[in-house]
Amino acid sequence: MEYIGFAASILIGVSLGLIGGGGSILTVPVLVYLFGVEPVLATAYSLFIVGLTSAVGSVNYFTNKLVDIKTAIIFGIPSIIAVFLTRAWIVPAIPMEVITIGSFVLTKRLLLMGLFALLMIAASYSMIKKSTAAKEESGPRVYNYPVILLEGAVVGILTGLVGAGGGFLIIPALVVLSKLPMKMAVGTSLAIIAAKSLIGFFGEGGDTPTDWQFLAIVSAFAIAGIFIGSKMAKNIDGNKLKPAFGWFVLVMGIYILGKELFGV
Repeated sequence: MEYIGFAASILIGVSLGLIGGGGSILTVPVLVYLFGVEPVLATAYSLFIVGLTSAVGSVNYFTNKLVDIKTAIIFGIPSIIAVFLTRAWIVPAIPMEVITIGSFVLTKRLLLMGLFALLMIAASYSMIKKSTAAKEESGPRVYNYPVILLEGAVVGILTGLVGAGGGFLIIPALVVLSKLPMKMAVGTSLAIIAAKSLIGFFGEGGDTPTDWQFLAIVSAFAIAGIFIGSKMAKNIDGNKLKPAFGWFVLVMGIYILGKELFGV
């Protein structure tokens, strides 16, 4: 299963490089089901892998001036604060048994993995449907500060809880709310994901020791994948692949939900 896990780690990077998102949504399932990492620890590890991979991927966008620094700061600050507080305070405060109703016990694992599965299903919908939000705006740049700050905080909380970068939420928000061209939205999204994920990881309040060797190996495969995806993006239209990847994410989300709820 580890060899399959390393192959899947490459796919994480390929997705980020090819379509600008989606890869981080695979990281937790890869860690939990292929490498056998405990779910809460997997969400922490995912933050590091996603953050480092996104940071490497954003370098090319910075070089080509496809990162809007002002938007990254406006969106990123509340997102970074939210993910830091979520990892430092909220996640450690969740009890191992959240609630019991009759014979049903909502455990911490079921809560986090169930939330992650629902997030995957929501992400798949945004990938499958033909998005009108992806159209580039040609008007003057207008910053809807309250909405951008609010969405940044919401994405930060979700990132802290489930370890996903949230690119599928960030990119449409940047296109619609900040009127960024699509390529600049992708580059800015990678920069935001890198900052908030890495800060969230290092703000982790848990006492579990970090397996740095394992993290380094998985991250190396993911980083190799983002270079492959970036090369492929020059010849393949990522928007055409996004719906197919969305269906894959949908099936994965339903599988995780079924496995956690019913053990199937």
